[in-house]
Amino acid sequence: MTGPADVAVASRPANAPAARRDFGLLWSGQTLSLFGDRFMVLALPLLAVTTLGVSPAHAALLAFALYLPFLALGLPAGAVVDRVSRRRAMLVANAAQAVTFGLIWLLAATGVLSFALLVALVLVSGCAMVFFQVAYASFLPGLLPDPRDLHRGNARLALSESTSKVFGPAVAGPVIAGFGVLGAIAANAVSFLASVATIVLIRHREPVRPARRPDRGWVRRDIATGLRFVLGHPLLEPVLLCGTVYGLFLSVVDVTIVLYCRTVLGLPPQWIGVVIGAAAAGYLLGNLLCTALVDRLGVARALVLAASVSVAGIVAMPAFGSFGSTTGAVGLVAGSAVHCVGEGVFSPTALTLRQTRSPGDLLGRVASVQRFLIWGAVAMGSLLAAGVTAVLGLAGAVW
Repeated sequence: MTGPADVAVASRPANAPAARRDFGLLWSGQTLSLFGDRFMVLALPLLAVTTLGVSPAHAALLAFALYLPFLALGLPAGAVVDRVSRRRAMLVANAAQAVTFGLIWLLAATGVLSFALLVALVLVSGCAMVFFQVAYASFLPGLLPDPRDLHRGNARLALSESTSKVFGPAVAGPVIAGFGVLGAIAANAVSFLASVATIVLIRHREPVRPARRPDRGWVRRDIATGLRFVLGHPLLEPVLLCGTVYGLFLSVVDVTIVLYCRTVLGLPPQWIGVVIGAAAAGYLLGNLLCTALVDRLGVARALVLAASVSVAGIVAMPAFGSFGSTTGAVGLVAGSAVHCVGEGVFSPTALTLRQTRSPGDLLGRVASVQRFLIWGAVAMGSLLAAGVTAVLGLAGAVW
């Protein structure tokens, strides 16, 4: 759906030097933050197990705390962000993350950090992440109003995310080996500070929106409209539900894989980073194959093929891991790379389908529903990982 307002926005120049400068700042800040996230993925479970002395099952609760806010705040966050400055929302959210991880570092360095306090601080970080994700997705179209520039911007940001998954763990492993887990926590806090600085330097300002007095029940009504549209759509519903089930069980693997490499395969931290980073190279290949596969097979067949390839790779990971340290590590890389190729095709294809099949006035709420379902499934999968690890151990959880 394109109305007069959409045409007017799209007709504004998108290649102005100011727009390119502002996007460059946003892109660089996000790239640093994404690399910091890779440090966090490795450091948090290791901090819980090695410094705080908790069990792997308890360490799995950290991922649950990080993603739980998507269940509680994922839907209303979109309605709230639409009524405030999105740039300011990003600033506050990333500043909160920097403070949170700075506190984790300080409390751990002084020996007063408890596991309960660590979970609480990770929960605060998760709340900030929800609002940043929603505000960030809403801010970019205003910064790059031309659809072609917006597509190129999204592609570059996706490239940064894939690159961070490939090289981030490989960098984080040696940092942890050289500076300890606290060094990685500190690096993550610094990455959020760098992101805050780049957002501060962005000159683009959103148009001032007329003040609206919230009427009673407006959040509930807006959420219900988005849910009805998505869950009643013949294409979006099955694709989103497929992603939800996939995310639920994939998160069990993601939560346990670091400790699986350390405890079951006996790998040191630097090699854990190499294994996970090398496997994520499949994302880059999947992104490169995505357009050609959709052109050749169509959207539906490309989605089915991508999902099948991804699941086959995930099944191969524990199968090869059962052969021991060396074979397990090599098989883990191979299986995870195959899985990442499939996901690298599925994710952008599903995103394009969602964008092209949603009315313009519902794009934000459709995105909120997607985040609620997918990231909420990640939270529940993290909780499931803790339970399965307690009952079956790390190898059973990965299976």
